[in-house]
Amino acid sequence: MTGTGLQKWYGYIKSHDRAALWDLLHPDAVFESPVVHAPQRGRDITFKYLTSAEKVLGGPSFAYVGEWRSENGAVLEFTNEIDGITINGVDIIGFDADDRITRFKVMVRPLKAINLLHRLMGEQLVKPSP
Repeated sequence: MTGTGLQKWYGYIKSHDRAALWDLLHPDAVFESPVVHAPQRGRDITFKYLTSAEKVLGGPSFAYVGEWRSENGAVLEFTNEIDGITINGVDIIGFDADDRITRFKVMVRPLKAINLLHRLMGEQLVKPSP
């Protein structure tokens, strides 16, 4: 079950195909940010966070460096460097029976990386969507 959804996620990371991401998200998807306390509920807001994160984190030094799978999800460890700050984090992704993303939680370390992402994501999220 998780394999197809995960393949589609990796496909989005490579292609940046926003239509494919939209199709991959369940209408009731929930996004959990490392800096926003309340879960963000619904496809629209989850899509906005994930496309914004792709713009902020999707540079040439972004890489997934570890993967752990379960029956209905996966944990993907990533690294990146932005403005001389090494970012280490995990994407915790839950899938439904149709391989759509139902839950996406991001956890990041160290604190200076969280502060940097908080600023950059804030700047990205206030921009109007194309």
